[in-house]
Amino acid sequence: MARKYQKYTPEFREQAAKLVVEGQRPIAEVAREYGLGETTLANWVKKYREDHAGDEPPLELSERAELAELRRRVREQEMELSFLKKGGSVLCEGAAVSEKYEFIAAEYAHNKGHNVADAPTLTQMLAWLDVSKSGYYEWFRRPPSATERRRELLKTKIETLFDLFGGTYGYRRIHAELVRAGERVDDETVRQLMREMGLVTVQLKPYRTTTVRSAEQPDGVPDLVERNFTANRPGAKLVGDITFISTWQGWLYLATVIDCFNNEVIGYAMADHMRTELVTDALDMAARNHTLESGCIMHSDRGTQYTSAEYRAKLDELDLRHSLGRTGICWDNALAESFFASLKNERVHHMVYPTRKRASTDIARYIELHYNRRRIHSALGYKTPHEVRNEYLNQQFAA
Repeated sequence: MARKYQKYTPEFREQAAKLVVEGQRPIAEVAREYGLGETTLANWVKKYREDHAGDEPPLELSERAELAELRRRVREQEMELSFLKKGGSVLCEGAAVSEKYEFIAAEYAHNKGHNVADAPTLTQMLAWLDVSKSGYYEWFRRPPSATERRRELLKTKIETLFDLFGGTYGYRRIHAELVRAGERVDDETVRQLMREMGLVTVQLKPYRTTTVRSAEQPDGVPDLVERNFTANRPGAKLVGDITFISTWQGWLYLATVIDCFNNEVIGYAMADHMRTELVTDALDMAARNHTLESGCIMHSDRGTQYTSAEYRAKLDELDLRHSLGRTGICWDNALAESFFASLKNERVHHMVYPTRKRASTDIARYIELHYNRRRIHSALGYKTPHEVRNEYLNQQFAA
């Protein structure tokens, strides 16, 4: 059997280790969630701890015990809030006790069947909904119909996925995730159940121009993309752009490089300025972590950073071809704009960032752990960018 290709960037390794160290999550749980070997992840965690050993002074034994107890209480409160949030209609006045029992039973079965970490116990759920244990077991012994069980279980799975992706997935993506997990259900049933549960996706905010446009268009730089944001192999056609994120300290600027082959963000940089080095740093990361073919197209809008002599020198250094869209026409760089819309709609607009560091850490985690590896894309046949890249590389490896 051919050995499968697998590559993890330094940025992904760091974010995965942070989930264990800063998120206080077990190595086994994080490894299972992202398809990693436990030994591999343990090595990343060890290195991260060694590299950051001097960040904070060690805690006393009593402080560690107190901190552990506080974290336990916080986790329990978070579980309760999450559970009650999922309850929806069963919390409304006049809800039947049987509806509460149905919800508890479905939630308990889902948690047990999927080995959900830190799942609430049955006793906790009964207490949170203020129903008796004896009444629950009496109801539970009455055999429900197969159709009722099926619909309730589907509702629980749908709502879990909806919450997992922050309310950004519509019925088509929810249906695709269910099918990927082995569920046999049609998209129309998913749409009906989401409507019954009142699940409505968050709405995109209107587009705003953020890049400073060059007053003069440089001669001899054509649009090599012409709104065709596809490629038949990795490292052949890239797009880049800049956006900004609000923090209490001021603006944080983000530059990205996206591979048109699989919509993956292969390079990014963040800083408190919009100088040309911001976009060249993003390019350096893309070239460092991925193979870019000679003559690869690098497309962007006509912002001053992308028309500067420093930027053109970086393209020459990396043997990339310069491509620019028309001035003020966002559709000429639609793939880059689409990523920024997803980032802000799915994450940034739901957050408050006290510092630029907090924002940059959160955005890097979104890119590395969510957008590239977990978020399915309709344009990719409801696969993740990471899956599409690995499928291609494995095919090349086996050929």
